[in-house]
Amino acid sequence: MLVIKNESVRKGLKLILPFAVIPLTVLVGSMAFAAKQYYLISMIITLWTLLLFITGFEKKKTGSRRMVIATVMTALCVVGRFIPFFKPITALTVITAVYLGGETGFLVGAMSALLSNFYFGQGPWTPFQMLAWGMIGLAAGYLSRLLKQKRALLLAFGLLSGVMYSLIMDVWTVLWYDGGFDAALYRGAVVASLPHMALYGVSNVVFLYVCAKPFGEKLQRVKIKYGV
Repeated sequence: MLVIKNESVRKGLKLILPFAVIPLTVLVGSMAFAAKQYYLISMIITLWTLLLFITGFEKKKTGSRRMVIATVMTALCVVGRFIPFFKPITALTVITAVYLGGETGFLVGAMSALLSNFYFGQGPWTPFQMLAWGMIGLAAGYLSRLLKQKRALLLAFGLLSGVMYSLIMDVWTVLWYDGGFDAALYRGAVVASLPHMALYGVSNVVFLYVCAKPFGEKLQRVKIKYGV
């Protein structure tokens, strides 16, 4: 597995990829390309996501082990998306990020969206879902120390994650409907999505309340055992 040894390059990529390159790829891809080219956009985002993941480790062996764990968590997210109404994908992404870092969380969130949509349906919304769940994972990684220490903060983050996901997806709704971004339409889309936003938030809180401790303990043991 590729390892980026230059620390300054790694730090630069950690900032540029999630906050500039990937969002711009999503936005430009949604407006500049035909709707049926969303597969190409999704694959490009996948490549950027893997590069971001690589910046999160220094040793080849450590990265390979982390990839195995990320694959398992992604598989659980994909399977969990089949649960009606309440989806554990956000909660599992957050838990992964808290214990394995924001780059791994971004990978799990983004790839869970892409892979599960091979069943639920690929479309121009897929890149936005990859961005939304990826950014939730990245944010959870940045706040991992606080989220580990205080369960109330973890649950609050889960609630806010539902809001974050919905706000990002509402951008796609406006672009799809209008062909460009309109602030008034966006406000309307946000208001219309409030019931779904609430459901996202509540489901995140429920799954984090149930899953955070057992999954967290297992991930912590794996980290210690294999030096991840």
